[in-house]
Amino acid sequence: MPYIGRAMKPLYWIGKSATNILGRLLFGIRLYGREHIPKEGAFILASNHISYYDPPLVGSYIPRELFFFAKKELFDNKPLGWIIWRTNARPVRRGQMDRQALATSLQILRDGYGLTMFPEGTRSKTKEFLPAKPGLGLLAAKAACPIVPAYIHGANRLKECFLRRERLSLSYGEPISEAWIAERADSKEGYLEITAEVMRRITALRDSLPERSR
Repeated sequence: MPYIGRAMKPLYWIGKSATNILGRLLFGIRLYGREHIPKEGAFILASNHISYYDPPLVGSYIPRELFFFAKKELFDNKPLGWIIWRTNARPVRRGQMDRQALATSLQILRDGYGLTMFPEGTRSKTKEFLPAKPGLGLLAAKAACPIVPAYIHGANRLKECFLRRERLSLSYGEPISEAWIAERADSKEGYLEITAEVMRRITALRDSLPERSR
């Protein structure tokens, strides 16, 4: 079923709206490049990863409904699992090849939704990016959809952002086209080439921002 014409899930809309308001009023978030988000059709939103707050933050300031993955253990808590499932989180087994998560990702994209992914695979504890993993490239190649790079700053320093000593910011870049992705080799090397290009563009987004927003 195509994305167009679907109403946003009520709990997702509530969470998105609350995050949007809190980010603007409490933390003074700055937003750049939202015009690069596709208005329709499947796409992957690929961001750096610095905080547990990244998944709701990167998706709350765009008009599209996004899905994302959370570690499987979170769903073992039934009340929490019920909430996060209805806000579009899906379970993934960390540290191993999860074929079910891959199948779920492909179905989300075939249904025409956006999917948030973090090429580094886990949170970086420093300002430096971690080496990107090939999973993002594999998924983009199999789904034949564009990738929108994104850079988030300050989500790991919300107290400083609240005091305006740090700037919470979120920047979206031009999509990497499905045509460019299709030209890469259908191999681990090709997938790594895709993720390397994503990280290059995320780095460019970071470097293009004002100093306090890096």
